[in-house]
Amino acid sequence: MFLAPTVMRALAAVAVCGALLGPANAADPKPDAVIKTKSIEARVFLDDKIKADAALAANCLAEGRKWLGKNATEAAASRKADPQFFKDGGWDFERKYTLRSVVDDRYVSILRNDYMDTHAAHPNSEVDTILWDKAANKRISIRPLFTETAAKGPTMKAMVQAVIASLKAEKTKRDASETATDEWFKGLEPNLLKIGAVTLAPSTEAGKSSGLTFHYPPYAVGSYAEGEYVAFVPWETLKPYLTAEGSRIFGGARPKGDADEPQ
Repeated sequence: MFLAPTVMRALAAVAVCGALLGPANAADPKPDAVIKTKSIEARVFLDDKIKADAALAANCLAEGRKWLGKNATEAAASRKADPQFFKDGGWDFERKYTLRSVVDDRYVSILRNDYMDTHAAHPNSEVDTILWDKAANKRISIRPLFTETAAKGPTMKAMVQAVIASLKAEKTKRDASETATDEWFKGLEPNLLKIGAVTLAPSTEAGKSSGLTFHYPPYAVGSYAEGEYVAFVPWETLKPYLTAEGSRIFGGARPKGDADEPQ
């Protein structure tokens, strides 16, 4: 009964992944780092807004180069062990760092999207995030914005409940209610390390954040056919748990159309 819609969503998800994260072509910008061997071709891209900040760019590029080396080593080992899987060429990997938001001209949210084709049934993708403190020139977490973030504590319980509510609403929009179940959300725990990759959402109020967005790759909270998900938690939901710094940087509303843009 659900076969046809599922297949259609699968084809759509593959098309989207290919368009957004697929191999570079002639129209793409030059990679900021690349490695090419018989076993793998892999690239790293930083968007121009990231490259405008020398410390942030250096940090991302160092991480990206380490990722290239790790995957090149794994590809070479795989080719040596199973050369038949490389008869049509090597693996194809790509990582893109994209600026998501800048809050108070200090807190920079970065999306890190990975595309990986190892000649399996289909390519895979991953998404992670970085929160960069421009004042300290280092990566930080969202912990300083909340009075407490203990696992299973009140802040994290409220946060995960809001995340699941947002995901269920999005699944309804996508006609994917069959996966809006506890089974698909069991990996989301009231724990900052297990709730999902987080960014500060942009706001209609200059210099502020409208809340938190949590980013999930295919398979994380739904079938591969459903693709990626982004859950939005407005700052008002988290207001009782904010520190003075959190109260200072949150405000306004999520800009119109933000939910519909690739993130």
